[in-house]
Amino acid sequence: MFAPNNLREPSKDSDENSSTKYSVLETSSSPTSSKTKRPTKISPPLWNTWEFGFYYFIVTASVFLMFKVGYDLSKETHPNYEKYSWRLQDGWIFGRKVDNSDIQFASFRNHYGALIFALAVYLVLSHLYRFFLVPKSPAKFQSQLLIRTYFFLGFSIIFLYVMFGNNIIKILMILSTNYLIPKVFEGSIANPIITWIFNLGILFLNETYGNYKFGDLNENLSFLDNNRGLVARWDVTFNICMLRLVSFNMDYYWSFHSSNNTPEKNDRDLAPLTEKDRIIGPCFREDYNFIYYLSYILYAPLYLAGPIITYNNFIAQLRYPREIDLKTTLIYGLRLFIAIMIMEFMLHYTYVVAIVKSKAWDGDSPLELGMIGVLNLELVWLKLLIIWRFFRFWAMSDGIDTQENILRCMLNNYSTSGFWRSWHRSYYRWIIRYIYVPLGGNKHSTLNMLIVFIFVALWHDISLKLLAWGWLIWLFILPETISRKLFSSQEWADWSHYRHLCAVGAIINLLMMWAANLVGFVVGLDGMKVLFTSIFMTPTGLMELGIACIVLFCGAQILFEIREEEKRKGINSEIRY
Repeated sequence: MFAPNNLREPSKDSDENSSTKYSVLETSSSPTSSKTKRPTKISPPLWNTWEFGFYYFIVTASVFLMFKVGYDLSKETHPNYEKYSWRLQDGWIFGRKVDNSDIQFASFRNHYGALIFALAVYLVLSHLYRFFLVPKSPAKFQSQLLIRTYFFLGFSIIFLYVMFGNNIIKILMILSTNYLIPKVFEGSIANPIITWIFNLGILFLNETYGNYKFGDLNENLSFLDNNRGLVARWDVTFNICMLRLVSFNMDYYWSFHSSNNTPEKNDRDLAPLTEKDRIIGPCFREDYNFIYYLSYILYAPLYLAGPIITYNNFIAQLRYPREIDLKTTLIYGLRLFIAIMIMEFMLHYTYVVAIVKSKAWDGDSPLELGMIGVLNLELVWLKLLIIWRFFRFWAMSDGIDTQENILRCMLNNYSTSGFWRSWHRSYYRWIIRYIYVPLGGNKHSTLNMLIVFIFVALWHDISLKLLAWGWLIWLFILPETISRKLFSSQEWADWSHYRHLCAVGAIINLLMMWAANLVGFVVGLDGMKVLFTSIFMTPTGLMELGIACIVLFCGAQILFEIREEEKRKGINSEIRY
């Protein structure tokens, strides 16, 4: 609530302005214009104080307790073990079982070998193709073809045919229909209107009819249903694809309405210097063609899970290819491997996903129920970190720069709006560019945020629990927004206990964020009722909640100091991960 880092939304005049941050101890007495901003006061380090020594002890003991509770719940001697043990599989760490019951992560984990093989084959062929056939100089004239797109398209068709079999025909039919919309309506307002109607319609059709078969369309086409590839549900990954469809259509539409502030298409002697330039600078009109469009939509390293990159950005990177920083890429790959090993350790020693799926929590204490929820959220964060980083690593190795999707650990957040900005970052930026700003941005921020979160919920899954999640996130952002105005750092920073007041707000933010995400992605509404009753309707639950708030207070102080340390070192917190 009283979170000290105030990140402002992008204004209507730009797709994504630089976020402005305020520290806990900022001393500006009143809001100022961008031209007269007072420098932010940076507080002296607190790491070696007695106060923070107490915080270290509390937080360290709590992390140990979290894991111990999850481990104890996963023992064969636990009364509820038999209720969920059938979901476990044979593991590879010291004879332990492994909890591979999360369907989304299991589909990724079970295909590690195939994905690594595809990545290796792709990179070898791509770099050979690039070395022998692609000109080394930038293709700064519209007459110069982007030769790499032909390799992208050829490989992607083969890769996706292996993944989805004949279902790729359905994907290509949808893509071809979507391509006709901007080509027919170009700069007309009908372009974005029909684009949104068509793409939202496809999402609803996919959700309603699922993996509809060719035989349902015509009996003579039933033979096509015999080959469905390695992944029968092509529609599950189509939600990511839909974002790229909208990006192409809208970027093409805006190319007819580009302002004088955008980089000139006909005067590009140098590559765009920033990512923002690549995003807002329209491509050459000739670049909005069917081959480039398909190569962008179907680009193999990013097709299944992103991160999301806009069409303008993708084409700009092909016209002005960047050199691969081998050291940075290898370090990123090493960090990915470490994350995978941590995930394996967690899945072998805490079976909380299987517990939730089986609702095997009878007789568990409020503390145990709370830890089941928190550990599940940690595993959700970790699985998505691994999936997103794998495909980003693939693209990085191919010379395509994309946005890091998770800027911070789930537990390294204390602000609801800050969490939203750092979680699935590329999706957040897509939302800002293609929904929030076109709707008016901050002029109607409350209403626009509600529309955004309804879309986000339905985009993930058309279900009541996801709608409830979207409404809760929107509802929980409002108190933080209001409290920031009432307890502005500009007005309150000189108070010696302002940092502690902010920590109280952080506690409320964290509890609300966890509650919303537990409803949306873990236990659902029914499970949340059980958790709520156990915590708030029993003396033990209330006592343990009070202890948890003390722990969160200590943790929030450490998180505040982490942000202060980043400012001392001149680190932009927006790009730290």
